[in-house]
Amino acid sequence: MGKVRERGFSVEMASKEHVRSLIVSDESQGKVLFEGSLGELQELGMVEEIVLQVKGTKGTLRIDLEESEFVKMLEKKEAERD
Repeated sequence: MGKVRERGFSVEMASKEHVRSLIVSDESQGKVLFEGSLGELQELGMVEEIVLQVKGTKGTLRIDLEESEFVKMLEKKEAERD
């Protein structure tokens, strides 16, 4: 089996007012929760075929995900519905 490729992400908010909560747990599992509102969706697309970008009126979410992987996951989800 091939090496598992780690994925990165970023969330860029237009203002801290749109952030509902940011929790960094001191528990043994060390979980992190970031919640907010991207606002009304404006755009969904790929940046240089390697980053999925979701733009809203209040922020932008970017996920390291190749376009081919994204399409494959959509096809898998569609097959599960049938």
